[in-house]
Amino acid sequence: MAFPWLKGHGTENDFVLLPDHDGTIHGELDGAFVAALCDRRRGIGADGVMRVIRTSALGEESAGEWFMDYLNADGSVSEMCGNGIRVFALHLVQEGLADASEPLVVGTRDGDKVITFGSDRAAGAGTAISVDMGVPEVRGVSKVGAGGRTWEAHEVHTGNPHAIAFVERLSDAGALLTQPDYDQAVYPDGVNIEFVVREGAEHVAMRVHERGSGETRSCGTGACAVAVAAAVADHTPRPTTYRVDVPGGTVHVTWRADDHLILTGPAEIVARGDMEWIA
Repeated sequence: MAFPWLKGHGTENDFVLLPDHDGTIHGELDGAFVAALCDRRRGIGADGVMRVIRTSALGEESAGEWFMDYLNADGSVSEMCGNGIRVFALHLVQEGLADASEPLVVGTRDGDKVITFGSDRAAGAGTAISVDMGVPEVRGVSKVGAGGRTWEAHEVHTGNPHAIAFVERLSDAGALLTQPDYDQAVYPDGVNIEFVVREGAEHVAMRVHERGSGETRSCGTGACAVAVAAAVADHTPRPTTYRVDVPGGTVHVTWRADDHLILTGPAEIVARGDMEWIA
């Protein structure tokens, strides 16, 4: 099977993009194929795959022309990816499929997202891109465990489910080579787990273990969830903006007075090509 592909990342959360505008190249995107592509030893290597497809071709409901058909590194379907959608939007602009001077609507399994570009209209490497991530859901408290320790974890949904644990040091979570323990009754479909330290006023740092991908260098929906959990704990009035440091860089999350979250960070396309897949 021959097909075009691109590689991009947002704060080192990396993705393979598969242009398939009318859905005729990949058909039903196979999870095993996605997992093979994402394998860092036997494939291209990535935290997930995004198919660039028209909403009409996928049969989804969206006001946007384009739909982000996103799967995790293990081939499982994900509702949303905050870093990935910035890379997705950057690709559309660079290919002339969208205009950086206007808000861009992209369909996702978590509903439509509106993306805006910063003052750098050239949409080049490192361009700052903002995404309206919608309204978060702040729920209850459960437990997570890693490295032989257990912490209280705050449940926040920002498209994906998240369990946020505040720790003394990011190293307290250990190597994160395996899925941390969590309450499966609270999260029957799995959960992204963030370990967070405070760095200052409206400033936190985090590590994340993503369901279906393992520990990643960044997580956009996770950064949003962490900012919300920190703001709730700090009794910070809205609007407020939190700086969130991740191993791959920094993003900023604004929690507006209308409860919408705005995620702002860079995105880059780093490689492209045509592949004959023989695996």
